[in-house]
Amino acid sequence: MAPGPGPGPGSEGPASGRALRLVQRVSSTRAFAKVAPHLVPLLDRTVHRITRGRVLPSARMLPGLVLTVPGARSGRPRVTPLACMPEGEAESTWILVGSNFGRPGHPAWTANLLARPEEAVISWRGRSIPVRARLLEGAEREEVWRVALAFWPPYAAYQERVERRIRLFRLERR
Repeated sequence: MAPGPGPGPGSEGPASGRALRLVQRVSSTRAFAKVAPHLVPLLDRTVHRITRGRVLPSARMLPGLVLTVPGARSGRPRVTPLACMPEGEAESTWILVGSNFGRPGHPAWTANLLARPEEAVISWRGRSIPVRARLLEGAEREEVWRVALAFWPPYAAYQERVERRIRLFRLERR
C-alpha cells in the first residue's frame, strides 16, 4: 500500500520540516483534543461550502475529504470533513482513521459507515465521488495502521489515550 502525497518532509504539500513537526506535536496534546473537534470541522465545512468544494483548510496539513453518509439511525445526510490517506496514484481508494482526536468513543461518522457502507459519497479535490466503505480488520488493519502511523505519527498518541481500538476504513470508488 502506498499512500499518496503525504505531509512528511519532502512531500508536495505545504507542510514540511519544522512547521510539520510543530503541528504534529501540538495535535498530539490533550488540549488540542478538547478544542479541535469543535473548531476544525466547523471551519472546514464552512469554507468547503462557501468555495463550492474547492477549499478544505485542514488539507493544508493532511490530505482531506468531506464525507457524506446517511446517519445510522436518522438516515439524514451527515457531512463530515476528515483527514484521509489516499492510496496509490489512481485516486480510487482512501483510508480514514476514526481517531476522534484521541477522545473516548468512536466518532459518529464511523457508526454511519458501518450501518450504510454502500451509501457514502466523498468530496475529493472538488469532485463528488460515490464510494463503498469497508472496516479493516486483522492483518490488513495492522498493515494499514503501521502506514498510518508513519503518515501521521500523532495517531499513536491518540491510540494511547483511549481504551477502544481506533477504527480504520478503506473507501473504494463504486
